[in-house]
Amino acid sequence: MTTNFKIAGDEHAPRVLIVRMGAMGDVLHAMPAVAALRERHPEWFVGWVIEPRWEPLLRVAGATVRGPEMPLVNQTFLAAAREWKKHPLGRATLADISALRVAMRAAEFDLCVDMQGLIRTAVIGRMAGARRFVGRARPREGPARWLYKERVRARAPHVIEQGCELLGAAVGETLSPARVILPVDEAAEASLARKLPMDRPIVLLAPTAGWGAKEWPAERYGAVAAALGHAGFRVVVNASSAEEPTAKAVVAASDGFAIALPGTMAELIALVRRAEMVIAGDTGPLHLAAALGKPVVALFGPTDPERTGPYGTRSRVLRHAESETDHSRHKTPERGLMLITVDEVVSAAFELLQSVKAEDRVR
Repeated sequence: MTTNFKIAGDEHAPRVLIVRMGAMGDVLHAMPAVAALRERHPEWFVGWVIEPRWEPLLRVAGATVRGPEMPLVNQTFLAAAREWKKHPLGRATLADISALRVAMRAAEFDLCVDMQGLIRTAVIGRMAGARRFVGRARPREGPARWLYKERVRARAPHVIEQGCELLGAAVGETLSPARVILPVDEAAEASLARKLPMDRPIVLLAPTAGWGAKEWPAERYGAVAAALGHAGFRVVVNASSAEEPTAKAVVAASDGFAIALPGTMAELIALVRRAEMVIAGDTGPLHLAAALGKPVVALFGPTDPERTGPYGTRSRVLRHAESETDHSRHKTPERGLMLITVDEVVSAAFELLQSVKAEDRVR
């Protein structure tokens, strides 16, 4: 796939649809490739199929971007897959899917790229009716490949670079990861300012992950929070409704220094913007911090930081030699992850903060 995407004699700007519905970290990993495409071709029309809860990563009603950059996407198409799973043959589900199909086809896309690689995302991409439909030669769910009209073999080590390979091959150009500008929700910024005093530097802890094997114990996060609190930091624990029990356990083990802060996706973006540092495992808030250029201490166990580690930001990645890459989604913390100590995390955090301050002074 080396031909230029712009078809000779075609007067209109190409229209490209991205399918990457979730989750948070995966959407963030796809964004640098789309940002590179946007920088190269600002006149192109870019659409994105995404789950409603992650839409604030791409656009927010009434939001703006910082600086003169164009929004990453021109239009979002919402696919409430989590709700569809509850009632797959329900009237509301079928109506939603039909409306999504109509909306995508009305946009008349020239190219659709499935950057997720699931059967359901391949089906949705096929529904869009684009002239070209491109996906990975080896998608996450193998049967998805048979729905693609064209297939790309990704060879880069990191998933962000793989996204550039996939999208670049689809448009016939070489793309390198570009800086992502996340939208600013002014209402969320104001809401956070009311909830959280800004009298001390903030460190955000994100103790949960998509599956238990990636989760360092809450009690250890609490001990880290206590050490940071004694050093003068305000320690905030990310706490969506699903994460509330873990967040409470962190707070309980923090000697009173940590607070749990529930909020919306837009408020989480605002919180990370204000943080001095984020400490987390291989999870969405870690990758959000990396996208925003925030220093991170990353705790890795069964996933490979060479593939999904923090990209393009100042970081310290902790992974024990006994950890083995394993995507079987066990519920209990991986053995190597458990060997990472509280002292190691605290030392990495303070060392990184000192390094960042030294670099900033030079600048």
